Amino acid sequence: MADEWKAPVNETEEERLAREAREAQNEEDRVEQKSWKLLEKTLLAGVQEQRRSRRWGIFFKLLTFVYLFGILALFLPFMDVDKAASRSGSHTALVEVRGVIADQEAASADNIVKSLRDAFKDPKTKAVVLRINSPGGSPVQAGYVYDEIRRLRGEHPDTKLYAVITDLGASGAYYIASAADEIYADKASLVGSIGVTAAGYGFVGSMEKLGVERRTYTAGEHKAFLDPFSPEKPDERAFWQGVLDTTHQQFIAMVKQGRGDRLKDKEHPELFSGLVWSGEQAKALGLVDGLGSASYVAREIVGEKDLVDYTVQESPFDRFSKRIGASVAEHLAMWMGFQGPQLR
Repeated sequence: MADEWKAPVNETEEERLAREAREAQNEEDRVEQKSWKLLEKTLLAGVQEQRRSRRWGIFFKLLTFVYLFGILALFLPFMDVDKAASRSGSHTALVEVRGVIADQEAASADNIVKSLRDAFKDPKTKAVVLRINSPGGSPVQAGYVYDEIRRLRGEHPDTKLYAVITDLGASGAYYIASAADEIYADKASLVGSIGVTAAGYGFVGSMEKLGVERRTYTAGEHKAFLDPFSPEKPDERAFWQGVLDTTHQQFIAMVKQGRGDRLKDKEHPELFSGLVWSGEQAKALGLVDGLGSASYVAREIVGEKDLVDYTVQESPFDRFSKRIGASVAEHLAMWMGFQGPQLR
């Protein structure tokens, strides 16, 4: 360590005063420099805090904007006036049937029937176009819609209903279409599939390999006849096949009632075998009356090209709640390895 500095012994009074003045000035400079550094740190900390606050402010503003935009996007369609009410002249009403025909779905009987009733009761409706793009679904839901179409046609004999199949009009979807006055499709549409199916799984072999014993307690000899963990019995299988056959015959009867002599089922007995055909083939078989889109039908057949959509638009919350319920039921059925009769 260096020895502490000491003033020269022979330092004069004048030199001593000058030295002390320099030392005092140096100390003052050091204190001032420390003060500036402290002030600089304080200012920098304030700037950084402002930047952080600004970032959070931007984030929350953006979050608020996204939230408000989402709310607006969800509810704007339902805050708007009725499309049909804004029309001053006659028009062709449009009702969509999209997706699986089932309860709690967009293409449920409740939604389709309400849309059809609204379309038919409007005095400005010249005709109704039922635009279909569906693989089918529940025979019960399809039957409800079929019956309502027949009723509405009888109640409004001057208002024709035309079914227009786009990509797919199969099984339960064709069940519904057959109730229309006329059916149209594209030449490449898939039409038909007049049949009934029910599917499940059997896990008996897997249970035996795993060494798991199934214990089922029932009151009623056949209460658990669809249990996927129990061996299938011939008499129960025959019974279930009878249920499917009965549903199939009901399907066929409704199609024949709707289509009448236009069907070529005598020349083509495979018509009710569950096969599907292109729109062009379907026309030759009497399954459809012509080829064309919804716009074509409105313009060329109805003579009123202005299409007004009457399809029920469910609120997002309704769709969400229904989807939750349907999802629970679907997963429960999948877990049980069972699917009820479907027109697909």
